[in-house]
Amino acid sequence: MVDPDEILLRADEHMDGAVEALKRELNGIRTGRAHPSLIETLHVDYYGAATPLKQLGTINAPESRLLTIQVWDRGAVRAIEKAIQQSDLGLNPAIDGQVIRLPIPPLTEQRRKEMVKMVHAKAEEARVAVRNVRRHTNDEFKRAEKDGHISQDDIKRHEEELQKLTDSHVSRIDAEARKKEADLLEV
Repeated sequence: MVDPDEILLRADEHMDGAVEALKRELNGIRTGRAHPSLIETLHVDYYGAATPLKQLGTINAPESRLLTIQVWDRGAVRAIEKAIQQSDLGLNPAIDGQVIRLPIPPLTEQRRKEMVKMVHAKAEEARVAVRNVRRHTNDEFKRAEKDGHISQDDIKRHEEELQKLTDSHVSRIDAEARKKEADLLEV
């Protein structure tokens, strides 16, 4: 037997996943202020394996415009430096033994506008993901109706609930995008 409430619950979880993925993506966009999430997921070629930076050292933001990485393995310092230089973050690492310092330069107006466009694109990707979940869930409802598990009245009610879920997740996505945009445009 198909439980429509369970189908809605799964849809809600998938939509939550899209919102969380957007939050993680937005954390990686530089705002001009130092924050460890800016580089912690950067992949470093560590002995042939792509390893997230946060697994190779301790990342701190001792000042608003400085990140430090206390590297645990001296052999990883050059690989981390190379990964940072090859990233699109525009940061220049300064090495001091096993500590890498990353001064965060202020963003130019043009770069801020580019970043805002990137935020809008990522938010749109998240909205599309939420709408895809809605479409798949509606298809599931229609299959259940066709198989005789749900009545048409129940389908209408559940489709309305699904639309409310979709709207609430899209508004959460919009709020996250607005918050990041405000951070980026703050001088």
